[in-house]
Amino acid sequence: MKPHRGVIILVFGILGFVICPFFGVAAWSMGTTDLQEMARGRMDPAGRDMTKAGRVCGMIASAYIILWILVVILFLLASLIRNP
Repeated sequence: MKPHRGVIILVFGILGFVICPFFGVAAWSMGTTDLQEMARGRMDPAGRDMTKAGRVCGMIASAYIILWILVVILFLLASLIRNP
């Protein structure tokens, strides 16, 4: 049975908020994979709660990236419309 990576996933999820949202994408991806492995009985389920928390933080950080990109695109479009 493989050891869980709950601590790493949680840290990546938190770093997704604080430093770089791309850590959030990694936390989301790793968390999903690890939760599937835990459900299949191939990974130690002791870190399930930390893995879930890190995955949720990763999802929120990923949503932040998408929101940020949309805001930048809207500002660029607004500046193009005002100054053709």
